[in-house]
Amino acid sequence: MLPSPAPSVLTDYTIWLWKGFQVAYQTQGTTGPAVILVHGFGASFYHWRKNIPELAKTCRVYAIDLIGFGKSAKPIPSQQLGYTFETWGAQLADFCREVVGEPAFLVGNSIGSIAILQAAIAAPDQVRGVALVGCSLRLLHERHQATQPWLKRVGAPILQKVLKNPWFGQQFFKQLATPKTVRNVLLKAYGRSDAVTDELVDLLLSAAKDEGATGVFVAFTGYSQGPLPEDLLPNLSCPAIVLWGEQDPWEPIALGRAFAEYPQVEQFISLAGVGHCPQDEAPELVNPILRDWILAQASTG
Repeated sequence: MLPSPAPSVLTDYTIWLWKGFQVAYQTQGTTGPAVILVHGFGASFYHWRKNIPELAKTCRVYAIDLIGFGKSAKPIPSQQLGYTFETWGAQLADFCREVVGEPAFLVGNSIGSIAILQAAIAAPDQVRGVALVGCSLRLLHERHQATQPWLKRVGAPILQKVLKNPWFGQQFFKQLATPKTVRNVLLKAYGRSDAVTDELVDLLLSAAKDEGATGVFVAFTGYSQGPLPEDLLPNLSCPAIVLWGEQDPWEPIALGRAFAEYPQVEQFISLAGVGHCPQDEAPELVNPILRDWILAQASTG
């Protein structure tokens, strides 16, 4: 089945001040349970443009930019605010309290999945359930590096050290933040190449020109610590559902299937022909799964 045409990109967004920093989000829908959509690395709330209108038919939908990404502020990392899952988990928990005003269902893609798990554990009273879409396995984490091929095991730490040099970090980021490079990366990550459109490339590049974007990139690529999903899932006090693209080249589904063994995970759904970003590649598959699961959980809660 071919991807359905994408609706027009929502250009309006709202600013919420969190710890003195601007955080951008979009919202749509007036009735039903609250749902917060959380993007992956280098993306933004625009990565949910094919999901927001459909979910908003039955839910109150919020799509947020994590601090450091999209239209949100990109402050220099400090002791007070680092680009870590603890930071993003706290941001999401406070967003539930201050903006949504009630516990919500959290949906995350890639590293967004780790962020929502962190939020659910840090503030269980604010989270009704979590949906992990192409969850990051964090295979370059220091605890996983020994299991990686030699080139990644040796090369990743070297690259991380090199990127900490401001000049090298800036030059490396400039080489990545081009339409051609972004398109090539997406074509590797996506199982459905026709979902890699000019619009998508432009959306992902839009924040790369912001002041501080390079610093965020360098900070996160050097982040080899923090929680792994297998650390967080056993401590989850709410139900979870997992969606995984069978063609995901970055987070192998063979490893991801272990998530189904956790009692908190009610369903593990594999998506044929889909890569790392199922919500964007195959919204016609993902939207009804998320809608039905959220509504079922809301009716029993």
